[in-house]
Amino acid sequence: MRLNLVIGEKGTSIGIEDSIDTSLSQLSLNNRSGKNMAIEKIAPVCGESHHQGAKFQHLQGLELEKAQKMAEFFSLLGDANRLRILSLLAKQELCVCDLADDLGMSESAVSHQLRTLRALRLVKYQKQGRRVFYRLADHHVLDLYYAVSEHLEEPADED
Repeated sequence: MRLNLVIGEKGTSIGIEDSIDTSLSQLSLNNRSGKNMAIEKIAPVCGESHHQGAKFQHLQGLELEKAQKMAEFFSLLGDANRLRILSLLAKQELCVCDLADDLGMSESAVSHQLRTLRALRLVKYQKQGRRVFYRLADHHVLDLYYAVSEHLEEPADED
């Protein structure tokens, strides 16, 4: 089991690997100086390398800040009306009134969704007289849209 040892008030952390078999998720101890020490179970580590190839390169996941930004991005994309707007803009540039008509929504509701999509930098706009025309911001947005669409059309694997 892999343990994380937290020492003192400031929470200094030290990783420890041991063969202790316990189901404790947290254990508090006091050392000789009376400082509180907490041991948390982090994750099992078997000690064997399961990677193919001669050299093992330690993998790193996303940095927390980037992961939070991506989660917020996908959370805001998780709205059916926003995705319907993107689906139309993936085909052509459209004004708010045409989007509203095609989607069966009010212009106000479409404008609200477009503000969110602009904040995510997914759409851009251009004014022509009194009309505002929207388009996808760049090829990344189109690639993302088509990748998700294609993924959903694939048959499910039966495990």
